[in-house]
Amino acid sequence: MADTIQSVKGMNDVLPPDSARWQHLEATCRELFARYGYGEIRTPVLESTALFARGIGEATDIVEKEMYTFKDRGERSLTMRPEMTAGCARAYIEHSIHGKEPVTRWWYCGPMFRYERAQTGRYRSFWQIGCEVYGIAEPTIDAEQIAMLTELYTSLGVGDLTVLINTVGSAEDRPAYRAALVAFLEPKQDALCGDCKRRLVTNPLRVLDCKVPTCKDAVAGAPALRDHLGERTRAHFAGVQRTLEALGVEAKVDDNLVRGLDYYTGTVFEITSAAGALGAQSTIVAGGRYDGLLESLGGQPTPAMGFALGVERALLCMGGDAAAFVRPIDVFIATRGEDSRVRATALAHALRKAGLAVEVEHRDAGMKNQFRRADALRARHALALGEAELASGGAKLKDMATRQEVEVRLDDVAGIAAAARA
Repeated sequence: MADTIQSVKGMNDVLPPDSARWQHLEATCRELFARYGYGEIRTPVLESTALFARGIGEATDIVEKEMYTFKDRGERSLTMRPEMTAGCARAYIEHSIHGKEPVTRWWYCGPMFRYERAQTGRYRSFWQIGCEVYGIAEPTIDAEQIAMLTELYTSLGVGDLTVLINTVGSAEDRPAYRAALVAFLEPKQDALCGDCKRRLVTNPLRVLDCKVPTCKDAVAGAPALRDHLGERTRAHFAGVQRTLEALGVEAKVDDNLVRGLDYYTGTVFEITSAAGALGAQSTIVAGGRYDGLLESLGGQPTPAMGFALGVERALLCMGGDAAAFVRPIDVFIATRGEDSRVRATALAHALRKAGLAVEVEHRDAGMKNQFRRADALRARHALALGEAELASGGAKLKDMATRQEVEVRLDDVAGIAAAARA
């Protein structure tokens, strides 16, 4: 026997009935985002490596350590996308969207790839759902996206939500803060982890959100970014807070919230949940403003705001039995003999055209086993077809919940089952 081949480490299969939970989450997002005016964008899984190096930042963990990068046969360096914002920005620029409409709202759903240590809800191949909006500089859009996400998780039954917000300031604000932060941390270098010692030179703000205990202790009492903000940034962040209050969203300011990607400017946020089985890593969605990204990639200066949520992490918070998300079978048709299977297949075809979910037993199995399978499939009704039913044109339709049976004409099954389903 040949050796079996297994999936790549950190890249998992999603099988029924678990896939039904995924579909429920995706459908909920699709409907909600449409109400907020977002249209779906689909970008390639492969992008030029330079896009992420320039867009995300060469000093970020993603670009330095986590990307799946290779050269194709034309010696071009390509990368399997580790996130979607840079790809959406590339598409916005490439298709000249800036000149076609003043405001653009996109949402996406797809797989991302990062070579990182697997942990609860985090894999090397993982799915993200997110939104990007271009062309709005006002703080009300920041608050609107955050409120939309609280509505999303509430509708999914995810509770114990905490909204954390901060501002990382503008390009004009950060140099003075960076200098103050470096001056504070340099005497404490021995307490920093290896990554943060490097970040102190390349991206010192990232030290603030390191989860290593010694680094968390080292940043205690660090200068607050809010004390180094310009008037315009202060006014914008105040507007975000005022709008969130008007929308009924309670948010906490977290001075150490900076996010891990270089393109963020101004508002950043995370939503955490104590629900489900996330463990210590409780963030379920994060995002912020990135007003300079498109210009850095060769586009027109364009204000922008977006977020991404991890699908696997959202599912861990949702809870519930996966089978409960599977659409029940409306009619299970049990068969006895080849002629009845042919008739049952034709009847099922007609019922499916009428919008019903139908399962036919094509195997040669006993009736008792077939009705057990109908129960396992959570079928609402079961119909047994044999020689007698074929001859009479009628059969007994069994309600699987009440166990009551009614005599029906085969031609009437669709109407009866549809009425019961409604």
